[in-house]
Amino acid sequence: MADQASVLIDDFGPLAMHRPRSVAEIGNLVRQAAVENRAIYPIGGGTMLDRGLPPSHPGLAVTLDHLSEVIDYPTRDMTITVQAGITIDQLQNTLQRENQRLPIDVPRACSATLGGILACNISGPRRYGFGTLRDYVIGISVVNDRGQEIKAGGRVVKNVAGYDLCKLFVGSLGTLGIITQVTLKLRPMPEERALVLLPSDSETLPKLLNLLHGSRTCPVCIDLLNEGFVRHLNHQPKMQLPEAAWLILVGYEDNRDNVSWQIQQLTKELAAENARGLDARIGITSQPIYQAMGDLALRPESSLIFKANLPAGGTADFCRQLSGLRIDLAMQAHAGNGIVTGHLEHDLNLETARDLVQMIHAWIPPSGNLVIHRCPVAWKKHLPIWGKSRNDGGLMRRVKHTLDPQGIFNPGRFVEGI
Repeated sequence: MADQASVLIDDFGPLAMHRPRSVAEIGNLVRQAAVENRAIYPIGGGTMLDRGLPPSHPGLAVTLDHLSEVIDYPTRDMTITVQAGITIDQLQNTLQRENQRLPIDVPRACSATLGGILACNISGPRRYGFGTLRDYVIGISVVNDRGQEIKAGGRVVKNVAGYDLCKLFVGSLGTLGIITQVTLKLRPMPEERALVLLPSDSETLPKLLNLLHGSRTCPVCIDLLNEGFVRHLNHQPKMQLPEAAWLILVGYEDNRDNVSWQIQQLTKELAAENARGLDARIGITSQPIYQAMGDLALRPESSLIFKANLPAGGTADFCRQLSGLRIDLAMQAHAGNGIVTGHLEHDLNLETARDLVQMIHAWIPPSGNLVIHRCPVAWKKHLPIWGKSRNDGGLMRRVKHTLDPQGIFNPGRFVEGI
């Protein structure tokens, strides 16, 4: 029998929480839920349960923390096959022993599971240089609505057989099935890493970001923090970041000679623009900052968290507009990708929050969007949690109906209540 407890999701429940010890047991849970007209809510490591809309149907929660084994690790092929309940820390520690890694920044990596971050499609600062999780999944196994384990992709990189269902399940928020096993392609650990810290005022910010976009160097991240987040980080040990209206963090990872050349080259480019205050953190001194940058996405003090997606060239102007609101807003932008996350700590009422979200939506071009990652549960039926209406909503519903016609998996929580 599975271990059981209970859990709340957005104040819905309590839901009996099952910890199956085999894929067969997961299949039994799914078939039983189908017969009893109950839902199944995959919860991973429980780090992102406040993401999405509240559940819409009674059921049970499932976590795969007992399914966390390494199935196959041919190190020379630079791939690994693992069960989906493995935590990201466990995975990275296994890879580090072979001088390899999955170059994805994950908040609360000690608790977050591989299946959970795949369902939410998590990525952080280094997505600029290394891409997102979808780029690393080459094989996946999923328990479907009939309780059967289906497979897509394979265990080798050069696998082109069949439809690329791997990408379909990544980012589906657990609405299409329960991810049980994943094969990932890997990267070597860099010989050297560095972060260049560059303070800026609001007037100079667009020029500096444009310079970085056109630089001869190849950063793995171009992140931007406003003064609110810099102050927050400086309360943590080993930070000591320069305080300014804006702080740009430019990351480099490669062999020592290449990293050294890139820092020297960037220094020359910045000197030509009379930019000052550059501070390079090389080697082990950069690691706490990288870790803190990844963890900011789930800052526990934040009562409202939103994420905006827009063309990268508009990041500076958008961030300056947000700073002009004169509210206590902490901001982090993956400036190379046009992703801006805002955190509000102080209490808001619903009307103020709704006006704020509506105003920010108006600043985002039609090709972008604004989604809300955290807010009080009672607000979720009044705020556009998944952003503006999508023209692919009908297609998404057809995919859901085809793969899960009974609506067993995570019903009501995804885009448009899917």
